[in-house]
Amino acid sequence: MQRKNPPNPPRSTDTHGFTLFEILIAMFIFGVVLSTIFTSYTGTFRIIEETEAQADIYAMARVAMARMQEDLESIHFEALKSSERDERSTHPMVFVGENKYIEGRDADSLRFLSRAHLGLDQRGEGLGVAEISYYVSEKETEEALVLYRSETPRLNEPPQEGTGGMVLCDGLFAVEFIFYDKDGQTHENWDASAEEFERSLPKRISIMLEFVNERNPDAPHKFISGFAIPMAKETYDVAGR
Repeated sequence: MQRKNPPNPPRSTDTHGFTLFEILIAMFIFGVVLSTIFTSYTGTFRIIEETEAQADIYAMARVAMARMQEDLESIHFEALKSSERDERSTHPMVFVGENKYIEGRDADSLRFLSRAHLGLDQRGEGLGVAEISYYVSEKETEEALVLYRSETPRLNEPPQEGTGGMVLCDGLFAVEFIFYDKDGQTHENWDASAEEFERSLPKRISIMLEFVNERNPDAPHKFISGFAIPMAKETYDVAGR
């Protein structure tokens, strides 16, 4: 007997696949996920860059403040008696702070004698003492200010005002010095050789450094520090106050 093969099952005309709508939905979801990952990725790197920039600003401000503190705490100041002032037309009462502006922003300057300078030869009078000068100028390539520190040995001729020196910090928005007298009154200017200030040093100096904030120009990064002048009390005593 001949064996008959079973009949073939009927072929289904219903083929399984993705519709155009399903593909569009998948592409949309993929795009959302990809954009979320990209936004998070770029946001993370932006935060890292901003953190590094702020860290650089904090480090610069810390170094600048430490340098100025060391200079101011080593001030060299000689308050001469009346008879000595008559005998000498010039006297070493060098401490001049001036309130200045650059495009409406504080750009104060300060110069004084300090023993923070170390001379190589200490045999001569005045070696080891230097005239320290802080001054501000505008940065050529950016709308920012630069704080310079100039140091000239006492026996040398100081450079022209507002020239020479090394960059102490840059990227500044403003630099301000505030001086306090023995009664706690504030002054924007101070000239130790003037009768107005009784030929003496301020008791305390407040320094404010403002750095440009690129994210929010109206809110610069502010750093404020105050330093007492150790020589101030002795100066009053020597002057007979």
